[in-house]
Amino acid sequence: MLTAAILGAAVGALLGLTGAGGGILAVPALMFGLHMPLADAAPVALIAVGAASALGAVQGLRRGLVRYKAATLMAIAGGLTAPAGLLLARQLPAAWLSLGFAAVMLLVAARMAGQSRQAGAGDPRAKPCRISPDTGKFIWTPRTAATLGAIGAVSGVCTGMLGVGGGFIIVPALTYFSDVRMHGIVSTSLMVIALISAVTVASAAAHGLALSAAQWAFVAAAIAGMGVGRAFIHRVPQAALQRAFALVCVIVASVLVWRALG
Repeated sequence: MLTAAILGAAVGALLGLTGAGGGILAVPALMFGLHMPLADAAPVALIAVGAASALGAVQGLRRGLVRYKAATLMAIAGGLTAPAGLLLARQLPAAWLSLGFAAVMLLVAARMAGQSRQAGAGDPRAKPCRISPDTGKFIWTPRTAATLGAIGAVSGVCTGMLGVGGGFIIVPALTYFSDVRMHGIVSTSLMVIALISAVTVASAAAHGLALSAAQWAFVAAAIAGMGVGRAFIHRVPQAALQRAFALVCVIVASVLVWRALG
């Protein structure tokens, strides 16, 4: 029970700080800390990540940081594709899922490391999702809607298949395709994660999902950790956090590959 609480708190705090990192580490934490197979760990991770993200999203809404129209569009697209990912998770062998998860973690590590080097650098590209300097809101065009919808759809598949929340896709994608500031991206990502996770968890519950006491402790601690992470988000250098997170992803991915092939 104590191990579950510690792991959950760490996952929640990292999710609050980055809008992405906690979700990608929740499944490995459950696999290694509570000795759960990946297929069983994914829905539990989603409950923890989704509940913690909901708390972070509410805090972001109160501060006016969430791009709620964009988040709603991405969540609808993700909610439509998440069941397909959940179906894939049930059909694929456990070793394949572990190797796929490891590949995703290495991709996330590369993206996080790249963003940490580019922090503060200007980007002259004309991005498809732009903020109006007059209203401070998105300038909605068909290209903007298509881009945000595609981000949501891809994150939904990964949410259902790997139980990772989708933030590892949403945060880098919004950074690349939009000119929203990082605090707004993190808050928007948390809202999307909460909404997509709710759809996926409902689907898993319909198939008989039930949690043990230790798993509920993991969920509760993740929610508490989210509150701590959001409180310190302005005090932790993002570049240093991204580099540390990238290193952790590489280590965890290596262990997953070793176990899958061992």
